[in-house]
Amino acid sequence: MKLDPTQNMTLLVRTDHPQEAHLGIARQIMAYQHVHAEQVGFVVRPTAPGADVGLRMAGGEFCGNACMALAALVAAERGLGGGGVLDLALEVRGTDGLVRCRVLRHADEYVCETAMPVPLSLEPAVAPGGWGGNCAYVRYSDSLHVVVETARLDAAARREAESAAVRLGAERAVSLVGVMLYDPDHGSLTPLVHVPLLGTTVWERGCGSGAAALGAYLAWKNRASVTTRVVQPGGAVRVSAHHARTGVTGVEVEGTVRIVAEGKAYLHSIEVVR
Repeated sequence: MKLDPTQNMTLLVRTDHPQEAHLGIARQIMAYQHVHAEQVGFVVRPTAPGADVGLRMAGGEFCGNACMALAALVAAERGLGGGGVLDLALEVRGTDGLVRCRVLRHADEYVCETAMPVPLSLEPAVAPGGWGGNCAYVRYSDSLHVVVETARLDAAARREAESAAVRLGAERAVSLVGVMLYDPDHGSLTPLVHVPLLGTTVWERGCGSGAAALGAYLAWKNRASVTTRVVQPGGAVRVSAHHARTGVTGVEVEGTVRIVAEGKAYLHSIEVVR
């Protein structure tokens, strides 16, 4: 199934092939000459009590947009009608506990509000390439986002961000590194996502976990709860981050998802990674 959460094109796969084959399958079908997408997740049978469905991303990373895509897919398969609402609990690799998602049907789109993981810590950092401006590390159990306040989006800035993402991915035992270039004057976010296991470094049209990291950063920086509209290359999402005396206590992201296509992907060979 090919889905479009804020133009962060996502493939969700159901297959009988073992988990050891998932990485090889993902590398093939996400390629430009195949089905083509920015990321691949596998729909699996959940094991946690209370979970409606399970999701395992090909690179082992947590992906907020893939969670919203899966919630929209389940809503469609359950026949959610126009104006209807469905609450789901997703079991997702890369985060502790279940991911709660509420889906509303509007015409041919699904509006998904997802409770995102709360960062383990936020701390000041030096911006990649020695840029000036505010910068922070937003750390999760299995990923790291670097939020950089900057209006620079030139080729040199992008190369610096890519280099930093790859370096951090090699230095740290994480499944995902995001470099989030945030222009506070325009409320715009340009997300770069590096997945070390897949060897991919992609300037995404939209990033749910990156938008959540930005919301957590803004709440941490201002020491107050925030709700803001974040404009990404593929469209806007709404982010709410809650702040208390103990720090950031919760983050939600709301965005739209469209189901683009469904079918079978044919592979000439399958790489097994053990």
